[in-house]
Amino acid sequence: MVNIPNILSCLRLIIAPLLLYLAWNGKANLFLIFFVAALITDCLDGFIARMLNQTSELGARLDSLGDNFIYVTVPPSIWWLRPDIIQREDVWVSIVLFSYILPVICGFLKFKRLISYHTFGAKLSAVLLSVSIILMLIDGPSLPFRVSSLVFLFTAIEEISMTFILPVWQADVPTFIHALRIRRKVLSD
Repeated sequence: MVNIPNILSCLRLIIAPLLLYLAWNGKANLFLIFFVAALITDCLDGFIARMLNQTSELGARLDSLGDNFIYVTVPPSIWWLRPDIIQREDVWVSIVLFSYILPVICGFLKFKRLISYHTFGAKLSAVLLSVSIILMLIDGPSLPFRVSSLVFLFTAIEEISMTFILPVWQADVPTFIHALRIRRKVLSD
């Protein structure tokens, strides 16, 4: 399905390797511009999909795939651009990486594919982490990154819990409470 939301999600798939290239070549300003562009596409794709009534399972998967491509490219990119940040914030970076990887592993083990819950916590975490990363890259404070790392950890715990209780794969489950409702409905049918 070719539509604006899916195109925006696919743009992140294109921007991700570009971010790696820019970081590897020390192009910090261009990296920031394209990183912000990727974040904007992430904010817009779901909003536009709902506004135009173009939500779909494919769209949810593309959105998650685009997000994952960006999430995977950011740590090495920051390492290449600013290894001092990674070294200084190593504990917090580890928390973020753990909080990203563990829900993905749990989803693959149970459902044999990426989870695409798009929880409220994940959306909040994405915004907080993105802003805090931008702040650190422009020599801002580290505290926002540390706080957002903890929010991301709690989001990971919620997503792992949802994976354990959901009997079938389901996209767009905003909270653990919604997952409980889906479980009850599936089991009662």
